[in-house]
Amino acid sequence: MAEVTSELMHELMKKLSQRFDKVDFTLSELRADNTTLRGQLHVLQGDINNLRITVGQVENRLDRIENRLELRELQEAQSRFEPHP
Repeated sequence: MAEVTSELMHELMKKLSQRFDKVDFTLSELRADNTTLRGQLHVLQGDINNLRITVGQVENRLDRIENRLELRELQEAQSRFEPHP
């Protein structure tokens, strides 16, 4: 078995420290990516909400138009049966 010297332990500790530095850096990158993704999802949710509002407004306008057309159709149908001068 090889002797464990202080130099060997020092080299081992240096390598471990380097690896932990890499792990810390990678974790920082992952956190930054996660924050960016969360921000993009937040913006996307806002866009979806705006689209829902717009579709709701279009549906309301379409309903009003349909109601007006039905009233006009009823008046036209009724006018056929009324005497004209």
